[in-house]
Amino acid sequence: QVQLVESGGGLVQAGGSLRLSCVASGRTATSYATGWFRQAPGKEREFVAVISWSGGNTDYAESVKGRFSISRDNAKNTVYLQMNRLEPEDTAVYYCAAERSDTGWQIFQDVMHYTSWGQGTQVTVSS
Repeated sequence: QVQLVESGGGLVQAGGSLRLSCVASGRTATSYATGWFRQAPGKEREFVAVISWSGGNTDYAESVKGRFSISRDNAKNTVYLQMNRLEPEDTAVYYCAAERSDTGWQIFQDVMHYTSWGQGTQVTVSS
C-alpha cells in the first residue's frame, strides 16, 4: 500500500478554479492507478476522475468532464486535479485513492476497488 496526502482545497466562488494535489509515499515503486473521489454531506462517495500509472489513460465523471483535468508526475509521486469553472454542486470533501495496477494503462472507477485512501481535503464553492 501507499500513503496518500491531499492538499489544495479551500473556499472559492462559483466559476473559480482550484488545483488539488495528492502526494504518495511508501511503496511508490510499484505501478498504481490513482483516482479522485468526493463526498458531499449526506451523500455517498462518488467517482470524479482517474489516471493510469503511465498517465496515458484517464476517465472522468460526466458531471466534471470539460471542467476538471487529472494529471500526474511520477517523479514527484504526485497526482493533480485541476478544477475549473467550479459550481456550488462541486462542494464536497475530495479524496484521492490509489490501487496497484497490473499494467501502466489500467484504471479503476469503482470506489470499492481502492485500498489506499488519503484523509481528504474540503472544497467549498459559494454561489
